[in-house]
Formats: sequence, C-alpha cells, structure tokens
Amino acid sequence: FLQTAFAASQILGLPAGLFLSNHWGWHMPFLMIVALSLIAGIFIWFYLKPIDAHLKMRPDKSPFHHLYTTIATPRYLFAFVSMSLLSLGGFMIMPFASAFTVNNMGIAVDNLPIIYLITGLCSIVIGPLVGKYSDKIGHYRMFTFGTVVSIIMVLVYTNLGVTSLPIVILVNALMFIGIFSRMIPAQTLMSGIPDPTSRGSFMSVSTSLQQVAGGFASVLAGWVVIIGFDGKLQKFYILGYLMTATALISLLMMFFINREVSRRPRNQAAIVPTP
Repeated sequence: FLQTAFAASQILGLPAGLFLSNHWGWHMPFLMIVALSLIAGIFIWFYLKPIDAHLKMRPDKSPFHHLYTTIATPRYLFAFVSMSLLSLGGFMIMPFASAFTVNNMGIAVDNLPIIYLITGLCSIVIGPLVGKYSDKIGHYRMFTFGTVVSIIMVLVYTNLGVTSLPIVILVNALMFIGIFSRMIPAQTLMSGIPDPTSRGSFMSVSTSLQQVAGGFASVLAGWVVIIGFDGKLQKFYILGYLMTATALISLLMMFFINREVSRRPRNQAAIVPTP
C-alpha cells in the first residue's frame, strides 16, 4: 500500500498540477505542495512514533563512520547498484512522455490529464494486488513478471506513431502496471538485505542513489533524443532499447539478491518501535 501511494502520487500529481496551473496560474501547484506538506508534517509530528530500538543494538555511535561502513559493505553495494538501475530505465522515458504523446502520437494537450488520471487510478487498484500476489507467489517471480511486461510495453510505447486516445491510455496503463510490478517486489526484497542495525542508513542511501540515477538518466536521455523541425521527438525508440538493457541486467542482479534474502534467517525482520 505504501508503494502504491508513492507511485500513484507521481501520476495523479500530473493532472492535478495541470488543472491547478491552468485555472489559477503556475504558482498554485507549488503552493499546494507547501499546504499538503504542512498538513502531513503535523500528522508526522504528533502521530509517527520514533523507531529507535535498533540504536541500542548498534555499537558504532558515529553517524559518519556508520554511513561509511554501510556504503563499503559489498552486498549492500550490489543492492544499491540494482536499485539505481531500476530508476535509470524509467527516468530516461518519463521526462519526455508528455512531449512524445502530444507531438508523436498526435494527442491533444487537453487530453493529457485524462491519460495520467486513468493511469493513476489503474495504479491504485493494481498496486495492492501486486503486493498481495508478490507475497503469495514470491517476490522474484512477481519481479520477473513485471520486467517482462515492462519490456514489452516500453518497446511498444517508444515505437508508437499517431495513435488514438483509447490505445494510448491502454498502453500507458499496461506499461505502468509492469513498472509497479517491478518496483513493489524490488522494494520488498531490498528491505530484507540490511541488518537491523543498518536498515535506516541502507534505505537512506538507496533512496538517494535512486534520485541520483534518475537525474543521470534524464541527462542521458537528453543526449539521445532530438527534436525535429516538425516538433516530433526523434530517436526516442533508442530509450526503449536502453531501458530493456537495464531491465535485463536488473533481473539478473535481483536473482542474486533474492537468493541472498532467502538464505537469511526470518528473525531479522523490521524492528517495531517500543511502546
């Protein structure tokens, strides 16, 4: 459910931002972010309990040294690279999605909120199901399924020409279903990698590297894609092949991560806060 909320917010935020900016100016989405952040901050301050039981288990009191030892751990480093590759493929395509949809597929700008809204609703419905079946059939199997669907739909998507609105919505929905079918089991597997004493630093570094990978992916995509004289994006299909390559490498790396997690004792689950 947490992963679904995060994924849906990225999609639903696009039509919401377009709606706010079209009616009240481009400043309004940013002011809305401030308002929502303040509300979330109030709930976090009063209701979110601190998770600090693991600090008593950690003899290393220096945060900088603890961060260094986390990054220097070989099996952690392998997991960091794997998660960075997951972000790399998606962020190569997403920055150009709106321009590609309008200029190459021939979809009107006014229809973009409809596409993102329906895609986001599909993500909200599919996300919990992905988590449920991931726990039932195995996280790596679900990750493999998501990888196959993602590769197929990304290759279809990046090679589309002028397309009708229903087909564009269908392709987008299936593509994001594949993406979430990778991200949700991947995050679950990652949570089983670190020791309880290093879980916080591990997840922090992993999240930071995903953001860095996303920025690098956007720059890389900008070197590949060219805007033609007619406004259409050229060489966009190359991004589909690059995403396929990163997905296949991630699939192989996730195999070893799944094997590592399966070998670990089950008593190393997440530590719950003390009352």
